[in-house]
Amino acid sequence: MRLPRSAWALALAMACATCSGAELLGAGVISTGLQETSAAVSPDGGTLFFMRSDFAEKDDTILVSHREGGHWSKPEVAPFSGRWHDSEPTYAPDGKRLYFVSNRPPRAGGPALEVEQSGQRFAGTNLWYVERQSDGRWSEPVHVEGALNDGAQLYNPSIAANGDIYFSAHRPDSGRLYQIYVARRTAQGYASPERVDLGDASHNRMDPCIDPQQRFLLFAGNEGDALGSADIYIAFRQSDGRWGKPEHLGGDVNTASLENAPSLGPHFGELYVSSNREEAPRFPKPRDDSNSLLRRLEGPLNGSRNLWRFDIAGVLRDHGIGR
Repeated sequence: MRLPRSAWALALAMACATCSGAELLGAGVISTGLQETSAAVSPDGGTLFFMRSDFAEKDDTILVSHREGGHWSKPEVAPFSGRWHDSEPTYAPDGKRLYFVSNRPPRAGGPALEVEQSGQRFAGTNLWYVERQSDGRWSEPVHVEGALNDGAQLYNPSIAANGDIYFSAHRPDSGRLYQIYVARRTAQGYASPERVDLGDASHNRMDPCIDPQQRFLLFAGNEGDALGSADIYIAFRQSDGRWGKPEHLGGDVNTASLENAPSLGPHFGELYVSSNREEAPRFPKPRDDSNSLLRRLEGPLNGSRNLWRFDIAGVLRDHGIGR
């Protein structure tokens, strides 16, 4: 059901009033009553790839939208997606490659990737990329070779300017939870992944987002002070090369809801986050009729995950990071 533009405008106004400083991305077009996460914005700011899925997140598809006249166009299924469980797109900093994870078979004709954990089977993931061609189209997907794809549980890749790949995974040295890893790019390909030392490994850490110059690292997790099940944290590179203690992002980034999948936009301090924050009803409420009830329950603030935009330039400057 497509709602009138006025209904989406009202939803957006309500969201901005509730979360001052937070911008709901493309209300009713990008952010809907379904699940949207993992924003990947092109370096020129004109193209957006993101993931849309069912509430159980068993059917993930990558969509693409373009900035037209100051608004995002109606999303379409990305040309390389729509057949497999594809998710978590991310641009390389130069915009020439788009990485994503998928359960598609690494070798043509093979079975879809599956993994088993705690007695449950679910779609596995390997890392792939598509490359921008001279005519503007994207190449066929290319499987990334190397030990980073061992175990078929690689999530939320993020690419540094030198080609190093950060990701979250459950690997033999993860403990019982997920941790963040980096696979460094070498002349011979990607080295074996190293666990990123962010302190006590008993904390669950997911969805890394690396600064292209690797000066800071954003991720989703709970370092003991989260407002919800997962919040967004930032760690800064120290002068000795080690990572500092993760800091809980303040302002309107984190709420009592779930926040995850941080990504950086093309402008300094531009941060995109997935959140299922919602506009909770206050009782007694104006009496609903069937139409107004349906509009609210199918709208982007119904508790589904949506894409939100923030500005953390002040946080970065406070830590001595300029452009």
